[in-house]
Amino acid sequence: HVQLVESGGGSVQAGGSLRLSCAASGDTYTLACMAWFRQVPGKEREGVAAIDKDGMASYIDSVKGRFAISRDNAKNTVYLQMNSLKPEDTAMYYCAAVSGARWIGRALDPPQYEYWGQGTQVTVS
Repeated sequence: HVQLVESGGGSVQAGGSLRLSCAASGDTYTLACMAWFRQVPGKEREGVAAIDKDGMASYIDSVKGRFAISRDNAKNTVYLQMNSLKPEDTAMYYCAAVSGARWIGRALDPPQYEYWGQGTQVTVS
């Protein structure tokens, strides 16, 4: 089993930056991919960015060029650097992970992931 704990959310003005962190613990050696999702009330959860164990990253179009996902394998931590934030980026952001046994390469598809953090709120005004 794997536990995920997010941190780094907060409130920022449009154009500002935030960096989210997701620390994984437990059976982290099994993980094939980690990702960030976001959700606003009344809408479906959407994949924002993902990074697999080889460092290959995926992004939704709306954040390309503004967000960057990275991972520190020694610390079992994934980061999401968010720059040029817009009000439409306001959401609860969730970290997610999937083990190699379940990984089929659908990096930004929520049902792909089996482990989820509690979420961290990002508000852009």
